[in-house]
Amino acid sequence: MAALSSHPASSYDFPSQFDIVVVGSGAAGLYAALCLPEHLNVALVTKDTLKTGASDWAQGGIAAAIDPADSPHLHLEDTLKAGAGLCDREAVEFLVKHAPDAIASLLEMGVAFDRHGEKLSMTLEAAHSRPRVLHAADTTGRAIVTTLTEKVLARPNIKILSQAVALNLRIDPKNGICEGINLLYQSRIFPIQASAVVLATGGGGQVFAQTTNPAVSTGDGVALAWRAGAILRDLEFIQFHPTALTVPGAPRFLISEAVRGEGAHLIDEQGKRFAFDYHEAGELAPRDVVSRAIFSHLQKTTDEPARANVYLDLRAIAPEQIRHRFPNIIQVCQQWGIDVFSQPIPVAPAAHYWMGGIATDLSCQTSITNLYAIGETASTGVHGANRLASNSLLECIVFAAQLSHIAMASRSSSEEVFSTINEAGNWETEMKQIALVRQNLPSLMWQSAGISRWQETLEAAIAQVVSWREAISQSAIARYLLKLSPNECVTLTSPLAEQQLRLAAETINLLDIGYLILKSAAFRTESRGGHYRSDYPQTSPSWQVHTLVKGEDWQLISLKADIFK
Repeated sequence: MAALSSHPASSYDFPSQFDIVVVGSGAAGLYAALCLPEHLNVALVTKDTLKTGASDWAQGGIAAAIDPADSPHLHLEDTLKAGAGLCDREAVEFLVKHAPDAIASLLEMGVAFDRHGEKLSMTLEAAHSRPRVLHAADTTGRAIVTTLTEKVLARPNIKILSQAVALNLRIDPKNGICEGINLLYQSRIFPIQASAVVLATGGGGQVFAQTTNPAVSTGDGVALAWRAGAILRDLEFIQFHPTALTVPGAPRFLISEAVRGEGAHLIDEQGKRFAFDYHEAGELAPRDVVSRAIFSHLQKTTDEPARANVYLDLRAIAPEQIRHRFPNIIQVCQQWGIDVFSQPIPVAPAAHYWMGGIATDLSCQTSITNLYAIGETASTGVHGANRLASNSLLECIVFAAQLSHIAMASRSSSEEVFSTINEAGNWETEMKQIALVRQNLPSLMWQSAGISRWQETLEAAIAQVVSWREAISQSAIARYLLKLSPNECVTLTSPLAEQQLRLAAETINLLDIGYLILKSAAFRTESRGGHYRSDYPQTSPSWQVHTLVKGEDWQLISLKADIFK
């Protein structure tokens, strides 16, 4: 690699300082950017382009108790019940109390929810006691994200940095305060100074071989926060959606829970409606129960359960209702040769939502001063061990709104130093190893930390991930990424270098969150919510506690403890 040369920051036309940096452009990141005071200079960082995150894929809807026959108290009780004893009651009360205001805000912005005449249409989803899920056909997330994107693009104080990868957080070594972030953007690596950083990077579904998450969901925010020393919580709890489209060559397209809410049946190869063999609520049992029912049924009835599927039969629903509620599902299935009006849809479980994340308080503040987290990246306490359907979009809006009250700290200014890398040929051999790990890690995680887990397999997987992490950490490209100088700016003159650095950064993040999930799953020796241990199949009262992670320290803490003290 050629020698590095230095240049003052002023010689480049680049904004190196913002008041706030928001990382992620799903519903949480977009809404947060809009809620921040308009006099602030905001950078909205998106790893791809706008509208490529999981929020845009959300089909079912957004839950809110706004019908006269419903109440926030009922919404609270349903959420607590689904959370299997690990919800933070104060956080859930906050969520359901502010839900009507969240809906009113979205309506005011122009989100076109479905209606029956003048009345907002609401549907019933699994584990809800009332129909309270607002929707826009079966593309609710897209409707919300599209509206929010238009609003963001119209705001002059928000600068969008597309195709930008967050590499690490800038933490002041003297006081531990977050003071910005390092980005890979437009063939440069550079630091951005900011008074606050908001992480809204979504989940980490790409760590699993089967996932409904988009390709950008590589757990970046959680990995960055962990390496910076933030407290993480309940990382073992992964929700596996029971019904992802399972057609050879097709992406694991989510077949919304709302389809079962409208009356669709789960059947096996023989046409048997098997879900009632595993739970009295059948297809409308909580997601983790339905996922395990499918998993268990396939284990019993097929020779290759990992590759097998069951079917979702919509023929019990009136055709006009299917056309009205699920036009996108109809279209996607048609693309893969399935006519939902005459044949059942092949489905199987896939990793869908990460209940754990970066621990936050009600103001979205993490354990690191001036670092905030929202959306699936955060652990606000509202989901507990198992998220109630359609509470995730609501959580994004309700908690992002709290950033309108963000306390701004003063920002010091310093001259940055640019260094230039002239070529990246020395990384080619290392990239083969990184690409191999990227290919093999999701299969390992699916087999060891998927729907059913047990100690021996978890320990073997931990050993393998540790070996991979150690090997990659010794590579020149990883040492370079993980030890960036806080004030160093690098210009990449090789087009290949940016691609290599992005793949390496994502792989390092996936290895880190894979390690965190495996260790947390091995740590919790019970089954609860989205965490099922075949060797500890019962829920234990002594485990009605949170798992906290800071660095290499795993510990248990009671639900009422203040983790930020």
